[in-house]
Parts: sequence; structure tokens; C-alpha cells
Amino acid sequence: MAQNGDQAFLRSDTTKGRWEEMTYGGALSFLRRNYSRNLDGVDVAVTGVPFDNAVTFRPGCRLGPQAIRAASVQLAELKAFPFGFDPFETLSVVDYGDVHLDPHHPETVRPAIEAHAARIIESGAKLLTLGGDHSIAYPLLKAHAAKHGPIALIQFDAHCDTWDDDGARMDHGTMFLRAAREGIIDVSKSTQVGLRTYNDDDFGFEILTSPWIHRNGIAAAIDVARERAGDAPVYISFDVDGMDPAFAPGTGTPVAGGLASWQALEFIRGMEGLDLIGMDVVEVSPPYDVSEITAIAAATVAHNWLCLLAKAKGAQGVEIGRV
Repeated sequence: MAQNGDQAFLRSDTTKGRWEEMTYGGALSFLRRNYSRNLDGVDVAVTGVPFDNAVTFRPGCRLGPQAIRAASVQLAELKAFPFGFDPFETLSVVDYGDVHLDPHHPETVRPAIEAHAARIIESGAKLLTLGGDHSIAYPLLKAHAAKHGPIALIQFDAHCDTWDDDGARMDHGTMFLRAAREGIIDVSKSTQVGLRTYNDDDFGFEILTSPWIHRNGIAAAIDVARERAGDAPVYISFDVDGMDPAFAPGTGTPVAGGLASWQALEFIRGMEGLDLIGMDVVEVSPPYDVSEITAIAAATVAHNWLCLLAKAKGAQGVEIGRV
């Protein structure tokens, strides 16, 4: 009898392949991957960070990891578009579950995230993180830099997140300035994509604003980010408010004039061939979402990043139509 259903916790023989599932039923994990803390032979571990105590406007993105997992079910049904392959025939991926946090002791939150990430990275697996507010990127970057050295950051965002920082505050708008000052980020190789809020200083980052991308096209933005990153280790931090609220209303600090979801997906696919070491997808706030469109976009962005890793490992497919 064929195995099917609830593969998130029933399958234990392999981290590759997939079973048939009812899209509208079964245990939820990201892309129906099995929940496991065993990282032997695992290429990528997906984890959630349900934390939003550092937001400056609307809360709710502590519920983001759950929402992104739920929105990923359709992506687990068919071969990946436009790649034409099942990434899990090539790539070994598990859902590692969520980091355990004690928000009542806020001084413990960042060390807990960093230690959680470090355990995964030290195993040799790459890390795909579902947030949570954007402040979680700081401990994640620290954990990655401990292995890879200074990182080329490609940040998809409406905001620069390099506002004044005192070195101690817990704020989802200051962490990249702190990371740059501490040498975690190599700003000479880093690009901020989709910005449409103002800061007096770029702090050495290349900034591609949304209006510039609308005028010059997503292909031009891809070229800039790729050339700037070069052969450096690349970490992608994807804040869903980089997209226009028309495409991502479910976020805490929406800003008009952003990119469309298709542009975001084109940009992620355009990072193929770079040394992709890790990624976070953050700021999905389900209480403000409409028909899950923000969570669906976030899940698809993360899925596309996994497909790039699968392609780098040798996955081959057939692109159908004019893609």
C-alpha cells in the first residue's frame, strides 16, 4: 500500500522525496517536510522564530512561521515552477521546528536564536528561517558569520534598518547598522533592495529603491546585486514589506509604492549561482493578511530559494512555456 498523508511526522526513513497529501488536510510543516532534529546528511533545515517584541508599529508576526507553513501546502503538490523539478528529489530538507524563546526574559532571546542557529549551521546544513520580526536577522547573521566570516547581505525591504543604534536596544530597525559596525556584514558587497523610506546615511550599502527598480527593471537590480556580491558568502534577508501592500498587506510596517510579488520572485531566482549560505523570510503578520496572500508570497519566496540550492546540487528540469 502506498504511503500517504501526514508525512510531516510519519516519515522517518528519508529526508528526500515526498508523499501524496490532501492539500486541505494533514499535519502542517514547511512544504510537508518531516519534522526532525536529526541533521545527519541534511542539506537545509527550516526553522521558525516566533518573535515580534521588537516591532515599532503593528504586532502579530510572531504568528508568521505558522502562517508560512500553512501557506506552503500547494507548493508541495507539484514540480516547482518554473524550474520543472521536484527539489526534494535532490535536496535533503527537514523542518527543524521553532526555536524555543522566553519573551518574559528578553535578554535571553537573541542568545537563544544565535545558539539555535549555530547548532544547525555547525552540522553542515544550511538554514532557512521563517520569522518573526526583522530583529531576528542580527543573531542569525552572527551565527552565519562565525562560520563564514563577513557576509554579503542582500536585504529586500521597504526600510533601511540602519537607524541610530546604541549597541544594546532590541529594535527591528537598527540591527543592520550594528552588524555592519561589528564587521558581521561586508557593506562593500551588500545591497538593499526595494527601499522607500529615508535615512541621511547609506553606511556603505548599495541602495536600490523601489522607484529606481520600477524605472530600470528588476533585471537591472539583479545585475547590481550579483556584481556587488561577487564570490562572497551571500545571506538573503527578505522582509515582506519590501513588497507593496497590495501584494503583502499582512505586515507590521507597510509602505506604499513597493515591488510586486512577481518582481520579488524574479529577484530571488536571479540570485542563482551566488554562494547562498542562508536566508530568512520575516515580518509576515497574519492578523493583517487578506486571504493569505502575504503568507503565500513568503512561502513561495522561500521555496524558490530552496530550488536554487537544489539546482546548484544538480537538479534538472524542463521549463515549459516562455519563462
